[in-house]
Amino acid sequence: MDYATLSALRDRHPAWRLLASPHAPLVASFLHRVFVAPNVRVMSEADLAEALEDELFALREQLGAEAYPKAALEYLNDWAAPDKGWLRKFYKPGTDEAQFDLTPATEKAIAWLRSLTERPFVGTESRLLTLFALLEQISAGTEADPIKRVADLRKKRDELDAEIARVLNGDLPLLDDTAVKDRFQQFQQLARELLADFREVEHNFRLLDRKVREKIALWEGAKGALLDEIMGERDAIGDSDQGRSFRAFWDFLMSSRRQEQLSARLDQVLALPAVAALKPEPRTRRVHHDWLEAGEHTQRMVAQLSQQLRRFLDDRAFLENRRILDLLRAIESKALGIRAATPAGSVMHLEAMGSDIELPLERPLFTPSVKPRLADLALAAGEDDIDTARLFDQIVVDKARLRSTVQRALRRQPQITLRELLDGEPLRQGLAELVAYLELAHAGDGSDALDTLRALVDEAVEEAIRWQASSAAGEAVTREARLPRVIFTR
Repeated sequence: MDYATLSALRDRHPAWRLLASPHAPLVASFLHRVFVAPNVRVMSEADLAEALEDELFALREQLGAEAYPKAALEYLNDWAAPDKGWLRKFYKPGTDEAQFDLTPATEKAIAWLRSLTERPFVGTESRLLTLFALLEQISAGTEADPIKRVADLRKKRDELDAEIARVLNGDLPLLDDTAVKDRFQQFQQLARELLADFREVEHNFRLLDRKVREKIALWEGAKGALLDEIMGERDAIGDSDQGRSFRAFWDFLMSSRRQEQLSARLDQVLALPAVAALKPEPRTRRVHHDWLEAGEHTQRMVAQLSQQLRRFLDDRAFLENRRILDLLRAIESKALGIRAATPAGSVMHLEAMGSDIELPLERPLFTPSVKPRLADLALAAGEDDIDTARLFDQIVVDKARLRSTVQRALRRQPQITLRELLDGEPLRQGLAELVAYLELAHAGDGSDALDTLRALVDEAVEEAIRWQASSAAGEAVTREARLPRVIFTR
């Protein structure tokens, strides 16, 4: 917080430039309405320009025709310029229409402006309890002495037993309205901050990808060393504090049991009169689904960056092969240039030459091939009974039965993994039936608009699926296949 740092931030940081801009009320209010409030991650240029044109029309009706004279698209391009940095303009692979997304700096500025509004009251109890809970988790998670840890666990058990006894005796301590409002405000603030953190995670991954591309473009060493360094940096990101924290968050949120608990507790809390008096945002009821969508968008973005990096490396290999061909052509052209004028003196030294001598009698003689003689026999029709059932004994997997099995399981719960489904409905036809389930999941990934199933693939988690089969000798054996987690959802 010294003078030089703050002066540089004022001149370079997009959030500070946004707050100091004369158009800050328009930029912050519009971007909050179209991106932050509905939790929209990416919006096309046409849709965003249309929404901004409606906003500008309403403002001109209030402030006069001279208020904002430029067109909506000009304002969007200006906000996405490098000297502003309030929006990120990019093109998706395979499309020629520009896409827009918020930058992390803009979301920080909007969050700070939200904090300036007057709150009904400033709660401190919930934050203090959160701090104590975090310190308790750190202390318990780093205690290496088993005796002390067991003593702490027994102390907690005694406190729980005492609380259970008080409840059974009719002593039910309840939170008053002030405590409920305090804790709910803390929950809303943390939920909004968590959604904002996803954009910063994506931004950090994009910075890493840009750094790797610059290194590839300026690399002059061997390709193996370059690949080793790039893969090391990719592993470093995955094993960093941010990468491990994001992976743990994703694993926790992908649990169907956790999602059901969040939904049930949100419904219970939002039904309280004290919480209803605060008039929470409508999206609070499905905030965990917003977390899931934002996390899935982040994972898709990382996968796209990996594909683009692969293509970038392929282009680099093509350029290296082309350089080798250019060197060969240069050698050929120089050889043709000196063909007419033979250089004087020794040009090249060769080893002593010799000839390989093969005498005619050393070669093997020709051996004619044996021609088979066919016996002239009359064939008689046999009377043996041949079992033709084996011709029709083919494995046919009934995909309609598998689809009904998945739909029947989804009637009982909102989502189910393939492993959980096969625990209740074991494979009858082995690997062929497992492949049919994967085909159903592929058809339900959104590529087929007429499909009624929806499936997600979490490549970060690997699951083992086992089934019973028969070996060639007819013995019962257990087969196992390891594949990424497949989740069927409604």
